[in-house]
Amino acid sequence: MPDFLAVDTSSKYLTVLAVKGQRTILHHLEECAMRHSVMLMDEIDRALGEAGLSPDECDFFAAVTGPGSFTGIRIGLSTIKGFCLAMQKPGLGVTSFDLIAYNVAENAPFGVAIDAMHGNYYFAAYNADGAQFISPCYLSGGQVESYGLSLYGFEDLPLKNYKKLNAGDCLQRAVLTALANGGSGLHALYVRKSQAEEARVDHS
Repeated sequence: MPDFLAVDTSSKYLTVLAVKGQRTILHHLEECAMRHSVMLMDEIDRALGEAGLSPDECDFFAAVTGPGSFTGIRIGLSTIKGFCLAMQKPGLGVTSFDLIAYNVAENAPFGVAIDAMHGNYYFAAYNADGAQFISPCYLSGGQVESYGLSLYGFEDLPLKNYKKLNAGDCLQRAVLTALANGGSGLHALYVRKSQAEEARVDHS
């Protein structure tokens, strides 16, 4: 088991995971919207201390890269990139889709849905073996349901055939699976432009 620190600030919750050998410390705060920047470092310090893990002992650092809260994603990525640079250790990115998909036990194709506000969703679909066959996209609720797939996510969503998983419980397995699969870099996954960017386009 590698030693590592992972964070997820992609939604209204906050998750910090510190793993040292067989010791796993997980801090998952359900309601942290707009407070990630204030709370993240304190939670990291607590988790590292409880795990008996120092940053220089980590084999790598990981963060959930989105999609989700634009501000939250930037906070998590910048923090983890800071650890990577300071400790000269590699970084690992895990998308919000893979956070869920790597924890689904489904013997059939399934979809992952993430709230994009105003009745729209970020969506991706996977085969039973975990291979993605619909790339991340931005759809209405009706379009998501039209695929007729079992749906999974980490929020309370008004979608048919939908099951909510606990994002905190999903993080460790998602990180380790991403690591085994070669992982991805610490690059934010934005399926659509932010509201500020869209507003600039509308007024240009």
